[in-house]
Amino acid sequence: MKRRAEPEFSSPQKKQRKRIEDLGLTLSSTSDDDTQFSNHATQESSSSSSGSDSESDEKHQVFSSEYKPDSLVEGTSSRYSMYNSVSQRLMAKMGFREGEGLGKYGQGRKEIVEASNQKGRRGFGLTLKGFEGELNIDWRDEPEAGAYEQVDWCPECTTEIPDAQEMKEWMTVGKRKMVIEDEREFCNDELLQHVLQCKSVFDELDGDEMRRARTRSNPYEMIRGVFFLNRAAMKMANMDYVFDNMFTNPKDSHGKPLIKERDAELLYFADVCAGPGGFSEYVLWRRKWHAKGFGMTLKGPNDFKLEDFYSASSELFEPYYGEGGIDGDGDITRPENITAFRNFVLDNTDRKGVHFLMADGGFSVEGQENLQEILSKQLLLCQFLTGLSIVRTGGHFVCKTFDLFTPFTVGLVYLLYCCFERVCIFKPVTSRPANSERYVVCKGLKLGIDDVREYLFMVNIKLNQLRNSNLDVNLVVPVDVIKGDQEFYDYMVQSNEKHCKVQIKALAKIHAFVQDTTLFEPRQAEIRKECLRLWGIPDQARVAPSSSDPKSKFFELIQGTEIDVFSYKTTLLTSKTLEKIRPVFDYRCMVSGSEQKFLLGLGKSQIYTWDGRQSDRWTKLDLKTELPRDTLLSVEIVHELKGEGKAQRKIGAIHILDVLVLNGHDVREQHFNQRIQLAEKFVKAVSKPSRPDMNPIRVKEVYRLEEMEKIFVRLEMKIIKSSGGIPRLSYTGRDDRHFVPTGLYIVRTVNDPWTMAYSKNSKRKFFFNKMTKDSTYDLPPESIAPFHICHYSRLFWEWGEGVKVHDSQKRQDAEKLSKEDVLSFIQAHCP
Repeated sequence: MKRRAEPEFSSPQKKQRKRIEDLGLTLSSTSDDDTQFSNHATQESSSSSSGSDSESDEKHQVFSSEYKPDSLVEGTSSRYSMYNSVSQRLMAKMGFREGEGLGKYGQGRKEIVEASNQKGRRGFGLTLKGFEGELNIDWRDEPEAGAYEQVDWCPECTTEIPDAQEMKEWMTVGKRKMVIEDEREFCNDELLQHVLQCKSVFDELDGDEMRRARTRSNPYEMIRGVFFLNRAAMKMANMDYVFDNMFTNPKDSHGKPLIKERDAELLYFADVCAGPGGFSEYVLWRRKWHAKGFGMTLKGPNDFKLEDFYSASSELFEPYYGEGGIDGDGDITRPENITAFRNFVLDNTDRKGVHFLMADGGFSVEGQENLQEILSKQLLLCQFLTGLSIVRTGGHFVCKTFDLFTPFTVGLVYLLYCCFERVCIFKPVTSRPANSERYVVCKGLKLGIDDVREYLFMVNIKLNQLRNSNLDVNLVVPVDVIKGDQEFYDYMVQSNEKHCKVQIKALAKIHAFVQDTTLFEPRQAEIRKECLRLWGIPDQARVAPSSSDPKSKFFELIQGTEIDVFSYKTTLLTSKTLEKIRPVFDYRCMVSGSEQKFLLGLGKSQIYTWDGRQSDRWTKLDLKTELPRDTLLSVEIVHELKGEGKAQRKIGAIHILDVLVLNGHDVREQHFNQRIQLAEKFVKAVSKPSRPDMNPIRVKEVYRLEEMEKIFVRLEMKIIKSSGGIPRLSYTGRDDRHFVPTGLYIVRTVNDPWTMAYSKNSKRKFFFNKMTKDSTYDLPPESIAPFHICHYSRLFWEWGEGVKVHDSQKRQDAEKLSKEDVLSFIQAHCP
């Protein structure tokens, strides 16, 4: 076999190869060793070749006539002798002289670019100020991250709640103090100095550098906000689970839920200093329309962002900004705002207060992180004061705090310790370990805390008076009183020291992650999945609710029910149909004020009505009101009146006759009485007492048929503006508003073949099956008339011309039923 002939290089290739050889390289060199060897082997040829190109050098002269290209490598005293000869020759060829800059006029930099000793992928030559040294803290021995957390409750308070006389001399005013380093009463001095030192290391670090390292170093960072508005929602979900759902499902001392979804009472909560509202979004997502929230926060860029509540219905939350209501400023440090908010909440919770209050106040302290506790002292006091002002007896309170080193803030916690059954200082895993944030969780408000509330109210007034002076309130509880309760004192010291140790390690870890950008937490995704599963949070992305047309949404909500059900017209009650109401106990009745319609809520003011005829379309409701999405109701749009004569005011109102779907919850199969009870609860949740400009929503008053006479007591003749001075029949509701009645709906609530009867022996009502002849005092599930039975079996007693239902009415059509006719029939068939 013949060997393949070596290819001959063309003239340009020869020149290129010769030029490479001149620079001390070979075409086949691939390793550092080979290159170094060829450097020495080709030095001589490089010198000779440079002479042969003298003509070219004259035309393109770069060096001065005295300079020799290899002069850079001749001496050993040069500061560049550390670089190999190849590098030096390359620089020499490009005209470099020691001490001079590159460029035609030597305008380039004279100093070489120093190689960076930074790790990772930062810019060449970047150094991070303050990060040259080490913290000498072994952060790698931190406990293994996991989803399970332990609660360390403070021992129960055994002393009595302090009274006004005892607290009279407690408040101490002195020189304003703006240092934290000497606060050794409630923390080991060495730990305190250590944590402050660790914080100070980051003072001059670029914010982005800090955030990137913090994100990579925190095992729980990937939890984020899931499908909620922000991370705050997940903090509340985290704490709610850890504390046995005591916020969203409060229980009594025997462990039984205080509020059940079938009950009429709502879960009332409040959210202060918590814009944009992540805490509230979580609670409303968990409890839906079975909860009602009140909120106060500072107006401005950090206000509640209700339009961003994607996972919950913001219509169930009512912001109130203190004095001035919706026009107030929401500043919780103003005493008049706290008073106004307290009155508003009590007025709308039957004077009981909320079941729990969440407070998450904070503000930027950039550059003053070590003073965060001092700078936030009044905000913390006002949040505690609001908690004692609006939480009901037995209710709960959770509030964000920061460092708890000063006697002032420890004194505030001491007062909570006296006023609640149990208190805990807790840092959830969703709170970043490197910050000072923690939460004080209080369980079971005691009776008799009014003096403490009034005392804190007075302290807040004093803080406002001293705001622009060099004086400050330094104590709210004397240190000797705090130390006198040994269990509380020990708990605070242990809590502070435990949090300091965790924070020091977390800060040291971030320090290491800043220095080495290749470090990362490998289990972030795994821990996220474990936490979400444990807390009962679906692992879903945050997506804005999709918009849909009312017709499509209606069919989605009725889930395949025949459309004809909604087209049924009521049967008129006449002398011929009167026999239908013979089983008197099977019926309920309501006063009508207009035609029945179906109302569909798609969220906020997107509300549509439909009269039930298939040929007609859904039309936008021309009223100012809001309803949660996925709500379907049977209603009347009634013109309510208040007052008489020229001062009479008319307003459109929604009157609920029956409910089908409430915020996505289908209730059609439940008993009519239960549906009406849920409707009452729903209306309480969506009502906005602070918004008199909105049209009201009410539930029809329901009467037993045998108690129909109560309706006629509420009827009277009144002058209506549009009646030309002629009195007209009016029905006055529970809130003193009246309307012109058009008749009476009579609804069957018992399903065939069951009926209700009365036992004269036991003097009790019972259920009787007309087919099987079975009887029972308990409600048989099959006897419950679902919505469609109630709807198509309705009767309507029309109160038109010639129907006498009030004594002042004189004309009576003999062919139409009068009040006496119907009442006589009912009495005849009612034992």
